[in-house]
Amino acid sequence: MAEMSWTASAYRAAIAFALAFLSVEAAAQAPSAGPPAVGVVRAEQQQITQSDEFNGRIQAVNRVALVARITGFLEKRDFVEGAEVKKGDLLYEIERPPFQALVDAAKANEEQLEAQHRNAEITLQRAQKLLPTVAGQQSDVDTALANERALAAQIDGAKAQLQTAQINLGYTNVVSPVDGKISATQVTEGNVVSPTTGTLANIVSQDPMYVLFPIPVRTGLALRERYQPKGGFDAVVVKLRLPNGKIYGSDGKLDYVSPTITENTDTFTLRAVIPNPLITGMPGVQRELFDGEFVSVLLEGVEPITVLAVPRAAVLSDQQGDYVYVVDAQDKAQVRRIQQGQSTPSLAVITNGLKEGELVITEGLQRVRPGEAVSPAPATPGPSVGPAGARQ
Repeated sequence: MAEMSWTASAYRAAIAFALAFLSVEAAAQAPSAGPPAVGVVRAEQQQITQSDEFNGRIQAVNRVALVARITGFLEKRDFVEGAEVKKGDLLYEIERPPFQALVDAAKANEEQLEAQHRNAEITLQRAQKLLPTVAGQQSDVDTALANERALAAQIDGAKAQLQTAQINLGYTNVVSPVDGKISATQVTEGNVVSPTTGTLANIVSQDPMYVLFPIPVRTGLALRERYQPKGGFDAVVVKLRLPNGKIYGSDGKLDYVSPTITENTDTFTLRAVIPNPLITGMPGVQRELFDGEFVSVLLEGVEPITVLAVPRAAVLSDQQGDYVYVVDAQDKAQVRRIQQGQSTPSLAVITNGLKEGELVITEGLQRVRPGEAVSPAPATPGPSVGPAGARQ
């Protein structure tokens, strides 16, 4: 029994020794691994669009607070809260009878004075005809003339009173002074309204809209130096990124720079005008931009510029700053310390540290060691795009 156990042990040892020998033999016969394969691109001059990003808010071009201009009972509201209204649309109706009565009284007073005036004119004409005769007297002419002129002045006053009454009657209909979207009503039917009541409702215009955004003074000076020689406001276009990350479909144009600087933030405000058309295919009246909405403002140059650029994936960073790996003439990886300018999500703009035409490693960076040989091949091409928008 002990002999059988010893034989099995010896057998297992022999098998282990044989396997170890075969592993060593296979390793000795296997070819050694070559330099790691990497993907490279050539540093080239490319066209990009300069872009600066700021935080901004949408603001309506026109903003109206509706206020009653007369005192009376509010009889009717003629609009749907939150809907868009047109200039001249009837919004509120205030009781008309008291103001119609004042108009009628003013008309009657004017007609009465006009009748008296006609009689005064006849009296004046008679006095003037009698003046050359024995029956005529200058005092009668003077009295008739004064009476006629007094009545003529009273008629002018009556006309003014009638006009005032008609204006007040018109104020019983509160109409929209602008196109825009109206808020909820602040006063309901049956209440007495007056000029001291306050705002009945607010209207904000919808198309176009303003976008206002503050920028630091230092940034503003740099933008002025960059774009003023190229046409100032005409050299830039304004794009918006909405809160959901979507780029707004219409572009805007700068139209205003604030004349003062905010002391506590050392910024000044720029303003652009941007269209806000109706969304086609949507039920009701729908637009993308809202008064007071927070957006990202992209200030882009109209004309692209030419820069030395490499894919952003090629740029690495450490405590000393940014760097890339380049492949030298001996197919060895070398470190190049670089300085970046305005860059895009896909491109890194190189302002210093890299020469045009150098081969930059973009793929397989995890296998690269400084000074060691690599096996370069063209990197996988990215999607074809036009000039990219550069951002700080």
